[in-house]
Amino acid sequence: MSATASKDQPHTGFCAILGLPNVGKSTLLNRVLGLKLVAVSPKPQTTRNRILGVKNLPDAQIVFVDTPGIQSGHNALRKYMHDEALSAAGDCDLALLVLDATDPRQRSPETLGRGAAGELAEALALVDVPVIGALNKVDRLRDKTTLLPIIEALDASERFAAIVPISAQHGTGVDDLVRVIADRLPLGPRLYPEDMYTDRPERFLAAELVREQLFLQLGDELPYASAVLIDSYEERGDRGDVVIGASVFVERESQKGIVVGKGGARIREVGQRARAEIGNLLGCPVHLKLHVKVDPEWSQGAGGIRRMGYE
Repeated sequence: MSATASKDQPHTGFCAILGLPNVGKSTLLNRVLGLKLVAVSPKPQTTRNRILGVKNLPDAQIVFVDTPGIQSGHNALRKYMHDEALSAAGDCDLALLVLDATDPRQRSPETLGRGAAGELAEALALVDVPVIGALNKVDRLRDKTTLLPIIEALDASERFAAIVPISAQHGTGVDDLVRVIADRLPLGPRLYPEDMYTDRPERFLAAELVREQLFLQLGDELPYASAVLIDSYEERGDRGDVVIGASVFVERESQKGIVVGKGGARIREVGQRARAEIGNLLGCPVHLKLHVKVDPEWSQGAGGIRRMGYE
């Protein structure tokens, strides 16, 4: 426990998790919270919304803000995701920049100033908050002797208040990172009840876990053309379960056939695995019914992405 903070006067504040697509931001947040809050897949751009995750310590409450990966693109969904990520840093007390230690483009100050990473670096330079660097995937470095020079190079840029090497997948260094973040937050009362772990309702989390299965089970392109809306959500107290109806939207009729699969096999598999994940999160049996629908315009305009819940 820090010298000045206490349970009654903890370190409290918001920390935006930023980075390029597929660097492990959502994996890190799930690891910190100890539960599956955010959809995770090997495909980049799985995260589309800002999602709050609350981490309580005896002397701190960290409100993490998971954001979409910084990316370029011209349709309404990609612009929305880009703006969500860049605006988050200015709304928080700290910015946590997650870097992929296995990607040479993210291991030096010079290459961080180029491309999409350059946009991210420019955004961070404009906000008056400390930036913590989390050098992720260090477990995958073939030559471990390169780790210290990478940290020294990033530290020498003077862009970071601290650099912490971690493995979000395995948990290495994550507790140290949480402590570094907590100690740099201002003192103040907790913003959320201690038993609260997110501000998102259960139906939103259910939709995310269905969408996660679409990313995990479908091809490289199709998940990006899909969205999930919860049509009904009923908690049956007398039976101790939850009944959920959801629609999976795609952009073309041919995509619908792929998602449904031969004899409905693919959508059944998506539903079965999503149901298990939702049940683990909610701690009760879940009944899930999925319908696949076609909306050619949902990702192209502001009205379409609003219909899908991207506000």
